[in-house]
Amino acid sequence: MKRILRTPLGATAAALLLAVLALAVVAPLVWTDRANAIDTAQIMHGSSAAHWLGTDALGRDVFLRVLVATGISVWLALLATGLGVLIGLLLGAAPVVLGRRAGRFVTAVVNIAVAFPGLLLALFFAVVFGVGATGALLAIGLAVAPGFARLTQTLVAKVSGLDYVAAARVAGVGRIRLLFRHILPNVAEPLVVNAAIAAGSALLAFAGLSFLGLGVQPPSYDWGRLLGEGLQAIYLRPAAALGPGAAVVIAGLAFHLFGEALAKGFTRHTPPVRVRRAEPVPAVGATNDDAVLVVEDLRVGFPGVTPVRGVSFSVGKGEAVGIVGESGSGKSLTALAVARLIEHPGRVEARQLTFQGRDLRNGNARRHRHLLGTSLAMVFQDPMTSFNPAMRIGRQLAEVAEQHQGSTRKQAWQRAVDRLRAVRIPDPHRRARQYPHEFSGGMRQRAMIGMGLMGKPALIIADEPTTALDVTVQRQVLRLLASIREDDGAALLLISHDIAIVSQVCDRVLVMYAGRIVEDLPADELYTAARHPYTRALLAAVPDMTTDRDRPLAVIPGRPVDAAQAPPGCAYAPRCPLADKRCIDTAPPLRDGDGRRVACWNADVPVPVGEQA
Repeated sequence: MKRILRTPLGATAAALLLAVLALAVVAPLVWTDRANAIDTAQIMHGSSAAHWLGTDALGRDVFLRVLVATGISVWLALLATGLGVLIGLLLGAAPVVLGRRAGRFVTAVVNIAVAFPGLLLALFFAVVFGVGATGALLAIGLAVAPGFARLTQTLVAKVSGLDYVAAARVAGVGRIRLLFRHILPNVAEPLVVNAAIAAGSALLAFAGLSFLGLGVQPPSYDWGRLLGEGLQAIYLRPAAALGPGAAVVIAGLAFHLFGEALAKGFTRHTPPVRVRRAEPVPAVGATNDDAVLVVEDLRVGFPGVTPVRGVSFSVGKGEAVGIVGESGSGKSLTALAVARLIEHPGRVEARQLTFQGRDLRNGNARRHRHLLGTSLAMVFQDPMTSFNPAMRIGRQLAEVAEQHQGSTRKQAWQRAVDRLRAVRIPDPHRRARQYPHEFSGGMRQRAMIGMGLMGKPALIIADEPTTALDVTVQRQVLRLLASIREDDGAALLLISHDIAIVSQVCDRVLVMYAGRIVEDLPADELYTAARHPYTRALLAAVPDMTTDRDRPLAVIPGRPVDAAQAPPGCAYAPRCPLADKRCIDTAPPLRDGDGRRVACWNADVPVPVGEQA
């Protein structure tokens, strides 16, 4: 606000609006009796020193009546705006609160209403609710609502896709709390701006309805009614019509300018997993008895495309499993499907999907949220979008304990401070009271890990946890994850583009390409026993201290396959130097042998020199 008031536009708009609001409060208290005083000796007089805007048919001073009418004109406009904003918020937030089907219906209704001009809607509702101030109030409020609902829908949809909202869902935060704590505070600025502008439009609409005789009725009066009375004799007493008209313009301009000043100053549901009958695909690694997570034949699809196709793996207690592959290979979608964060219109199908022995494909959704919120920790790629920017770090961590552990607000706060200390954030008491933008990138990432530790996670899913961090901070984050595994026995599913980091941190490596696992092998054998040409090409593309600096860096030729146009055979065949007719025609199965899996017809065949990447 200080920045707004320092600008000429902001200062002028604020002063003008403050004057209008002050007049709306003071004028009815001070001048109502004089404005209503009838003087038959002064009927229909023009402008004079005694009556600046002349008098009306009963000899009442028009200027005083214009001042007194400020109260009812402004307050009715504000009430109508408040009603429209409230209804608009409810309609705009419906997809988040009501779920997909009911939200889709509400969205369709809003889209139909937005197609009609606001004034036309106001006239329609005014006829429906009847003549009078109450009917006009309801009519204008309902006319304002559709535009505000559309804006709210757009803003809410954008924020709902951010990581910190996904993190709140993983933590089991309910829809209502999610809306009011994590979504609406972060879309408040444009809503406030548009509410200020809508107030000016509502004032003009109210004056229009009263001018037409549909609004305020005698003996009450507002600017629209005074304007209608003044127009009856505009050629004889033009000031009687110009006065209320000028008041409407000035007040409307005050609201609109203040909204513009605010705009410049501010410039700074999970679908169920479907069971699909399919041939068994073995998931190797841990046995089902000691596995934290078991995934068999997982498929993630969207209209027209299936980016994850038949993924099977398991993660044992305390085991670290890495997933590597190029962008678009399906790594993150696999993790989101496990955490039940694939939104409509996405669909998830699996022959088996169990976490901590609990089948996530069906059952009580509330129990699943509690299980995932306490036993699964998600560390997202971008730590800046992983936290709600409008909430303090400590409150965001404490929310997990309040939701799932039944802790009091004080206990949850103490637990949050303790978890920040556990992830080695200095001065955790002070840091807990700070906002995300006050943390460095590495501290935000550690705080995100601390959020996962508010419960007792059996599995930590880290999706590119070291992206955009310098190597020193990367090492700190990786050491922190390793110490958590050692101290708490938590399993780790690490997703990364950096195959070197995965080989150092993980026990087992899954290599994904075009939505499938093409190789699964122990991490300590990655550089010596990789069998798939794609895995060997990835390794060859990573420079090391022995790389010849006089030669161009190695690259994998071609481009990754489009998930919407997956070929019938091996997806890597167009880029593979070993591809033959069988590779092009038939997709190789993921064959199991000796605790290792590989999907390649030509596994173990040496790649010609110079063609590894």
